[in-house]
Amino acid sequence: MTTVDQNQCQKSNNKKVAELETFSGSSSAILHFNGHHFPAVIGKNGLRTDKYEGDECTPSGFLPLRRILYRFDRLDALNSFIPCQPLTKDDGWCDDVTHPDYNRQIQLPHPARHEKLWLDDGIYDLIGILGYNDDPIRIGLGSAIFLHVATSDMKPTAGCIALSLNDLRWVLEHGLEAIFISK
Repeated sequence: MTTVDQNQCQKSNNKKVAELETFSGSSSAILHFNGHHFPAVIGKNGLRTDKYEGDECTPSGFLPLRRILYRFDRLDALNSFIPCQPLTKDDGWCDDVTHPDYNRQIQLPHPARHEKLWLDDGIYDLIGILGYNDDPIRIGLGSAIFLHVATSDMKPTAGCIALSLNDLRWVLEHGLEAIFISK
């Protein structure tokens, strides 16, 4: 992965946590942050405190924002305190519970099951990598939990949190550092 543009993200010093309000039996949610309220979607099967790989649930708890990835061919670098890196066509994320790279960003081609991060549909044009099952990684407890761009019809995710592109960019540029999701 290239790191040339990593320093293009300018720094700010505000530490801020958003709260995600969810609704029982629904994938609809509201992200409350910095006095604003943003429509959001979560995993198709709602929230879980005991998440596992493939359950299509969003994990509850405190999810710190680790870093930001973006499509440099579609978006400018963000003004964010969080480290930003441009995506390449060779970026992916391993979701194979049998592989040592499980729940890690990888370079393609890769021998294990994975998802591509460079997509045509725009949902991964801007990705906030959320700190879930990463310190330490526990095999099978879920991978690739991101804050990313929602589909235009706000379709449920496979476990991530999704906002419109404009809302996602706004929260990232206004100092978002973590999301709290209560069950």
